[in-house]
Amino acid sequence: MFHIPKCTINNVDLYYETKGNGEPLIFTHGASWDHKQWDKQVEYFSEYYQTITWDVRGHGASSLPNGKVNAEDFSKDLIGLMNHLEIKQAYLCGLSMGGHISLQAAIHYPEYVKSLILIGTPFTNKFNWYEKILVPVNRFSSLFIPMSLSAKIQAYTLSKFNEANKHYIYSTVAAMSYKNWIRIWNAVSRMESGNELDKVNCPTLILHGDHDTMIQRQQEHLHKKIKKSQLKIIENAHHATNLDRPDQVNEYIHQHLINTSPV
Repeated sequence: MFHIPKCTINNVDLYYETKGNGEPLIFTHGASWDHKQWDKQVEYFSEYYQTITWDVRGHGASSLPNGKVNAEDFSKDLIGLMNHLEIKQAYLCGLSMGGHISLQAAIHYPEYVKSLILIGTPFTNKFNWYEKILVPVNRFSSLFIPMSLSAKIQAYTLSKFNEANKHYIYSTVAAMSYKNWIRIWNAVSRMESGNELDKVNCPTLILHGDHDTMIQRQQEHLHKKIKKSQLKIIENAHHATNLDRPDQVNEYIHQHLINTSPV
């Protein structure tokens, strides 16, 4: 009988995939995407590590219970998945929302995190006056945009350097439930870690696409506040950084993992 890799965590059926052996490396995707975002990373790193990808609640093949979605549930789910897989500590890698989820796991559950890889990761939605105005407007306007249009916008704005990415982004976003997306985005767009960055004590790699204007203004501050962090710029990459330049991203991540692995 075919086994579907799911587990029930915090009243949610979470879909996940594992591949390879070695120290665990967990990848968390961006908002409205799914675990397949990391296919190129799994292909590369599963030769050296145990790779784990998963669908955040309400995304992909994971469920979403009724009621309000709380931002803190995301990192609780991640830690619950680690407990289910009997993983005591792991390297956490995430992009955008997935990066913020990984960041909050390191803040609130530091004993579970060996190191962080944060790609195009916001730590607040109130960094400056621009965000304080734009994010609430975006949250409101999303109520009137069908998923097919959101999918088209994302496909043609978030990845401009690799045409092959457009199909993945469009098909994944378009397949998402509109009702789920509204509830999830309401939570994601309120995630806040700005006052807790000094709690991150693990080695941290910050990767930023040089054309990712969405996140650019936060990266230097993130690097400054996280004591053991490095900031690297990925050339010719937008917000879908690991999809635009998988080879360069993999190279930086691998070097980071080698430097932080126990001898």
